[in-house]
Amino acid sequence: MVGWQDPESVRVMLDDCETWAVVGLSGDPGRTAYRIAAQLQERGKRIVPIHPSAPTVLGEQGYATIADVPFAVDVVDVFRRSDAAGPFADQAVAVGARGVWFQLGVVDEAAFERTLAAGVPMVMDTCPAIEWRRR
Repeated sequence: MVGWQDPESVRVMLDDCETWAVVGLSGDPGRTAYRIAAQLQERGKRIVPIHPSAPTVLGEQGYATIADVPFAVDVVDVFRRSDAAGPFADQAVAVGARGVWFQLGVVDEAAFERTLAAGVPMVMDTCPAIEWRRR
């Protein structure tokens, strides 16, 4: 866990990053991704749903992949199982995202190492809602 929740990386993503691609976001308000995306919007962030069916969620157009997003993404926020999350960190690096965030319970140490080695900060195994409450 050392470094997974670096306070400066958390601060930069929460305070300085405006556009958050939310991987796994669907239109189901019962899902955690939906609730967290709504909280991101309440805090002034633009959310971008990333889902294979590319639904419009919370008023924002969805895209099937991160690479399909036609504008810059600051943070890629991943709501996927740990064993499926790593490729999204790689995609975030490939599109020039400023940060990668793996949600509570999502851990991929190899992806963490690759992402940091590429010069992109990464936070794992926590949630923006938790981190905002800690402030």
